[in-house]
Amino acid sequence: MKIELQNISKAYMEGGKTHTILSGLNAQFSTGKFSVILGKSGSGKSTLLNIMGGIDVPDKGKVLIENTDLADLSDYDRTLFRRRKLGFVFQFFNLIPTLTVLENTMLIRELDGVRDHTNRKMACAMLEEVGLGNRIDAMPDILSGGEQQRVAIARAFAHDPQFILADEPTGNLDHETGMNVLQMMVRLVQEKRKTLIMATHSEDALAAADYVFRIENRMLVPALPAV
Repeated sequence: MKIELQNISKAYMEGGKTHTILSGLNAQFSTGKFSVILGKSGSGKSTLLNIMGGIDVPDKGKVLIENTDLADLSDYDRTLFRRRKLGFVFQFFNLIPTLTVLENTMLIRELDGVRDHTNRKMACAMLEEVGLGNRIDAMPDILSGGEQQRVAIARAFAHDPQFILADEPTGNLDHETGMNVLQMMVRLVQEKRKTLIMATHSEDALAAADYVFRIENRMLVPALPAV
């Protein structure tokens, strides 16, 4: 299983003018590997992750995940595919403030209609793995930034997706906390044999990555030297 991008293009309208973000982008992301995407602010890293995650669709081209072209799916089917196959970790955590740590972690499977004891069991197990087993009833606003990001990581893994997409997951954290979060994500990916694709500015992430890409001239190219 892999993610394959074929001739991806995306543009937006700004001030009545077309602003091209990605143009003719091609890439493959290998199963069970950690890939980093680098690029300047505004280069299209987040746009690319959104397209790969089915949150957005390309103007042209294909996103193939397990040979399924996300653009061929209806909005509803793409949402179901995203819930079942993909996990997301964002820079600003995106936790629901009115839900407890455990409820946030259980949310994806609940949205997919799973409300039995297995959901709670899997969520509790993931919170234990990220060191928050004793905080399951806490509300997000009393947690530190690092703790909130660990909840977000638990949520991303709790429904057992094959692919994890992370958009600047350490960008809102101090260096030491960011390193701890990065190491935790890499450990979980390796132990659970997941595929991690991370957009980041963090130099620390490069040393842990199997592959490093850079967005240049609206295309994705291998970064040299490869890390």
